[in-house]
Amino acid sequence: MEQNLTEPKKRIFSGVQPSGNITLGNYLGAIKNWVSLQDDYECIFAMMDLHTITVRQTPAELRKRTLELLALYIACGIDPQKSTLFIQSHNSAHAELAWVLNCYTYMGELQRMTQFKDKSSRHADNINAGLFTYPVLMASDILLYQTDLVPVGKDQMQHIEICRDVAQRFNGLYGDVFKIPEGLLVKSGAKVMSLTEPTKKMSKSDPNPKAFISMMDDFNVIAKKIKSAVTDSEGVIEFRPEDDAKAGINNLLTIMAAMTGSTPETVAKDFEGQGYGTFKGAVADAVVEAIRPIREEYDRIIKDKAYLQSIYTSGAENAYRIAQRTLKKVYKKVGFIIE
Repeated sequence: MEQNLTEPKKRIFSGVQPSGNITLGNYLGAIKNWVSLQDDYECIFAMMDLHTITVRQTPAELRKRTLELLALYIACGIDPQKSTLFIQSHNSAHAELAWVLNCYTYMGELQRMTQFKDKSSRHADNINAGLFTYPVLMASDILLYQTDLVPVGKDQMQHIEICRDVAQRFNGLYGDVFKIPEGLLVKSGAKVMSLTEPTKKMSKSDPNPKAFISMMDDFNVIAKKIKSAVTDSEGVIEFRPEDDAKAGINNLLTIMAAMTGSTPETVAKDFEGQGYGTFKGAVADAVVEAIRPIREEYDRIIKDKAYLQSIYTSGAENAYRIAQRTLKKVYKKVGFIIE
């Protein structure tokens, strides 16, 4: 999208939790799309570590994964010279604004959130208040930066809606404080499904490692997972997105299309009349070859801790500077004394 040179670029904010190995779904559904947005938008991307602790984490592992995620962002093509990259917890304004917004968010709104219901069922021994108010922190993440657009998949639009509702409620009381963000729905590869249960989204928290492809998996493991992916007994390579019986093939067609810059329909036509085994082999090859240069760059970057520190330090400084303008405005509006 070309923008008028006399107008400032629209701002984008997004992030991924360092709560596990980043999957192919995270890459295709989020990070890969961010790369293409950098030239046309002012982009701010975070490692969302505050969000991860709604589920118990091993501290040393969380620190390790946060740095790995930063290295992976850069290896995938997120340019620190073009985009702001920082660790969420390094900017205290996220938590500070979240508290204020908690006081402008209704219990009923939070009770309707599907993610709370889902995580509560999977972590019944740790249904904490943070899990319940998670969408408020997410709203804080977005609103702090006067964000124009948030790249999301369809399943995340509910979070954008509650963010907009809270922002509009606050603005209705205090004037034009927050920019009302919009969700930017990504197209190709927006929703990669589980390899073992293809009616469910691919998730890094899936207890079955065969269900997802980690960007850090051994290449032979990646190929094996794809070749053993659930399909169907029909034996026909067709893209039928409304047919749950074809969910496995639909998923592999979607992955292949995203990897090759094609469409699922075109891929299906290319492999028309061929067997599932041949098709799975081709998908495995395409995924491995697409990930290979990312992994090579990642292996180089992750060894340079001083470089990574310089990126997240300068990124946090820039994020803090932008966020403080919004936070001070909010504090003044609600009646706090500003130093």
